[in-house]
Amino acid sequence: MLGVLYAALGAFTFSLNNVTMRRGVVTGSVLQGMALTVPIGGLSFLLMAIGFGELDQVLVFPTVALTWLAGQGIVHFVIGRYCNYKSNQLMGVNLAAPVIQLQVPFAMMLAVVTLHERFTVLQAIGSALMLGGSFTTQANSGKTKKPASAPLSAAAATLTGPRQNGLAEPHTKHKPAFKPQVFSGYIFAFAAAACYGSSPLMARQAFLHAPGVSTVAGGCLAYAAAMVVFSVALLKPGSWQDIKGMKLENLPWFFAAAVLVAISQALVYASLAIAPLMVVTPILQLSLVFRLFLSQLINRDHEVMNIAVLVGAFTAVLGSILVSMTTSELVTFLGLPLPVTEFLDYRLAGH
Repeated sequence: MLGVLYAALGAFTFSLNNVTMRRGVVTGSVLQGMALTVPIGGLSFLLMAIGFGELDQVLVFPTVALTWLAGQGIVHFVIGRYCNYKSNQLMGVNLAAPVIQLQVPFAMMLAVVTLHERFTVLQAIGSALMLGGSFTTQANSGKTKKPASAPLSAAAATLTGPRQNGLAEPHTKHKPAFKPQVFSGYIFAFAAAACYGSSPLMARQAFLHAPGVSTVAGGCLAYAAAMVVFSVALLKPGSWQDIKGMKLENLPWFFAAAVLVAISQALVYASLAIAPLMVVTPILQLSLVFRLFLSQLINRDHEVMNIAVLVGAFTAVLGSILVSMTTSELVTFLGLPLPVTEFLDYRLAGH
């Protein structure tokens, strides 16, 4: 159950990271966010390793585990993160999230095929509930639009005109409605789903080849590889000019997102080190549910909260609980009859 707790906390901190990053890229660029989240994330892991007295364990990882961690860092922290931020910027979080959610079945498919992890009927039901709840939550959050301000009447327009009584008053202008770039946004969202879906498998493989080794030290190695690749990407002409043009108002949002994503990834590593990928991955998707509530606190003007969203969130939470529980735990808790128990414990795939 400790792995489940780590995964749930990782989902919460990741959702908070998404909300803060979303606020930053409203007026900033994806590259500006990456320029802070990648190095600050690496520094955060370094400080955690020093604080926990585990920095020396960076040197004990075998070559195979080091290779998996380097690949995971590049795929998740550079490619996946860029695609995630870019898709959110192009078509908004509510349209991008259901596509990125496809990382769950993608990760489960990889876990069964490569790690031969056990997949039962109970986990299938829980996964279906979690996916259905998350999709319902995201779909309904994008359907309702906040009512636009009513147009001024002729009399009101006359009163607010620039020459009324010889006084010049500011004319109220409405900001143009957000027009999502759906095609390009979906391409980046699919790419992010593939990266995020394969990333836990890489981390899991790394720790299987290095049992008992510090997960924080593993995060340092993954971020080190990511920083090397990202540094090469900065050689592209115009990159530094873009970063230097960052607005001061976006700096605290990008900084908060960088620290939060580092904490989130540390919790994910800790969960993957002690729990199966089949359990960890669905629970991490609770971040999509947490994010809706956090957005009401931070980005209230840009989010929607209604009954359908709440129902979807509850369904997703119920599904994650079923996925994380073993059949014996559920039977003990509910007192289910033997035929139902055997049905729920039926192995669909894996050992």
